[in-house]
Amino acid sequence: MLHYDGSWSHEGVPILHPRLRAAFDRSVRWLPGERKYVVQLGRFRGQIDVEEAAFFVRAVDLDAGEVALSDGSRERLDPETLRLSTLDGALLCRVAREATPEGVPARFTRSAQAELLLAVEEGDEGPALPLAGTRVALPAL
Repeated sequence: MLHYDGSWSHEGVPILHPRLRAAFDRSVRWLPGERKYVVQLGRFRGQIDVEEAAFFVRAVDLDAGEVALSDGSRERLDPETLRLSTLDGALLCRVAREATPEGVPARFTRSAQAELLLAVEEGDEGPALPLAGTRVALPAL
């Protein structure tokens, strides 16, 4: 199971080995046709239960307008998809995965959330984010 805080467990036992956890993070896949998440390690493919989000925003590159995700990919940040977690108030966004136009949720780590929130500017129109050379209004959270 992939928990909301990014930790992994199997049959209730935490997976603590750092390299194994990192391999799992990099190997998460969303299968839109089957509407499920799996970990794909070589030929092994196992379905995983996901508590809130299977992808985690590890860093924010405001100049490029992108987020770096736990699977090693980088994707465009769509500020309109930002929302708060009902579990603990952490930021979530939707990331467009291949063949999934509606995207899937990605949860911000504490450091990535702090990085994003520190860049927010208050203006006449309300809070905005400098993103890829423009100021983008933030949704009401």
